[in-house]
Amino acid sequence: MPMATERSAGLPRRRLLQAGLAAATAAGLPRLAVAAQGPSGRVFAAWDLADGRHQIGCLRLPTSDGAACQVIGLLDVPTRAHGLLPLPDGGVLVAARRPGEWLLRWHPAQPQAAQWHWIDGDRAFSGHVQPWGGHLYTTEADLETGDGLLVRRDARTLERLAEWPTGGVDNHALLPDGRGGLFVANGGVATRPETGRLKLDLAGMDSSIVRIDAASGAITHQWRLADRRLSLRHLAWRGDDLGIALQAQHDDADSQQQAPVLALLRGARGTPAAATLVALSTPQPLGGYGGDICATPAGWFVSCPRVDTVAGWSAGGRWQGVQSHTQAYALVAAGNTPWVAGPGGWRALDGGALALHPWQAAREPDNHAAWSGTVAT
Repeated sequence: MPMATERSAGLPRRRLLQAGLAAATAAGLPRLAVAAQGPSGRVFAAWDLADGRHQIGCLRLPTSDGAACQVIGLLDVPTRAHGLLPLPDGGVLVAARRPGEWLLRWHPAQPQAAQWHWIDGDRAFSGHVQPWGGHLYTTEADLETGDGLLVRRDARTLERLAEWPTGGVDNHALLPDGRGGLFVANGGVATRPETGRLKLDLAGMDSSIVRIDAASGAITHQWRLADRRLSLRHLAWRGDDLGIALQAQHDDADSQQQAPVLALLRGARGTPAAATLVALSTPQPLGGYGGDICATPAGWFVSCPRVDTVAGWSAGGRWQGVQSHTQAYALVAAGNTPWVAGPGGWRALDGGALALHPWQAAREPDNHAAWSGTVAT
């Protein structure tokens, strides 16, 4: 298979973005604010600003009631940032999403040393990156065919080393199982570059979860739900079970509102051949849209921004109810406590007073955040 090479002469839009980043750096951007680290560790997140700018940042979750979430480092990025992967050295890898042109390694204490990798023009990052076996793996799309790809990359240079099909389109989140496999969510919603986010042929949706051997790229197992209008997208491990946040694509409004937002692939990490995939029904409408998912010893949590709610289930999948949070998007398990972010700020979902911790300035968070207990120096 021919390997891609980084193009020195990319798309005109890419040249403009790269030039803009260079100018921002020369003008003193990316900006970095320095603050003491709290005992709660740090969280990486992505957000948009009211003026249209996109940013990633590192923040310290507060430990006192009502205190603001303090951003201790931030970086302007050219387009939407999505999945974030904390690194052992206190930095983070960030994958872009729509249009998905870049992969970034950034450390909040070393802002000028940000490492950018721009994808080839016939490919797009699908917004997620994970490590395994000394390499990095990204989900990507072939823009000519729409097919999903799993790509192995050099952990240092970020260059592509190999790629394999994921057995579907609209691939999204991925997680290693720690046993030589990578679980990948194929969302199943067909789109085309020339029509942007327009969803094509929803009646022919084919969403699935696949297990891919990380060494060979072979698909060893594949699972589908009976309701083909449920798009499997975001993933979280809890023991041997894989939780999947769902985004429904039904034609009628009632089916959409009542659709489940969580599926469990039970036994996925233990014995994949015997694993079973089931969508969990809910006793109240959740809008059919799971924005993010996280797991703690207590169970599963899915953010539902269309109904301003975070829904919870026990470890075994028993319904636990909801907790309100306006435009609930990013979820993160900070230690054993789940936190949710929205435009108004952050909230710990610990069953207590649910005090809101506001942002220091107005921000619209993306779907994901990532907990890092590492303190950079």
